Amino acid sequence: MTDPLIDDVKTLLDKEKGDERILKQICRACENNEVISNYERNYVRKLAEKYLGRVPEFEEKQHAEEKPIPDVIFSKTSLKQNLETSQTTYPRTMKSKSKNTKILLGIGGTIIAIIIIIGESFSGISYIKSDDSKTTVDSSSFSIQTDLPTYQKGDIISISGASNTSGKINLSIENPNGQLIWSEQISVKSNGKFSTLAIAGGPGWDKSGTFTIKAENNLETVSKTFSFTA
Repeated sequence: MTDPLIDDVKTLLDKEKGDERILKQICRACENNEVISNYERNYVRKLAEKYLGRVPEFEEKQHAEEKPIPDVIFSKTSLKQNLETSQTTYPRTMKSKSKNTKILLGIGGTIIAIIIIIGESFSGISYIKSDDSKTTVDSSSFSIQTDLPTYQKGDIISISGASNTSGKINLSIENPNGQLIWSEQISVKSNGKFSTLAIAGGPGWDKSGTFTIKAENNLETVSKTFSFTA
């Protein structure tokens, strides 16, 4: 599903409001269904308030309160008719105990056959699932990278990587002085990969040098460096 943020971004680009390079980067991320950071959302929201005269909506309306499902009461007569209809080899007028026993045996045999079919189906599903697992990333790897080795002030930093654990990944960027200047917590996708965006600018980005980006899961921490020109 395309992020509704793209409508405000395209309107701001048409009106030539804000930083064109940053807005195009955010537009590309929306079209590719990539993660948009809170920093970028706030950037677009402030421009929309200033130039479009409204606040963009980023969250869907809450679902209407679900009505309780009424209890369904099956009449004994309907249930009896359904059982008799399913046994087409026996007339409805049979009432003797011996014939009723044969009906029950026939139903039992049908249930056993269904159980066997379901068991074989699950076996096939398991086999297919094991084949699909080949498309996921190496479960023993944990890595992080950026799309470019160097950035300038105002650039969009595309961050991606792979994790050998599921759940949350803590990302952070430190400047040459070891000061934490950016952080975000994101979720690992079902294929073991993660990605997000960050803007090279703000407090702590006032000097050029080598910056370090880190990723931390429950087992280990990996890092990557890049150059920044203020």
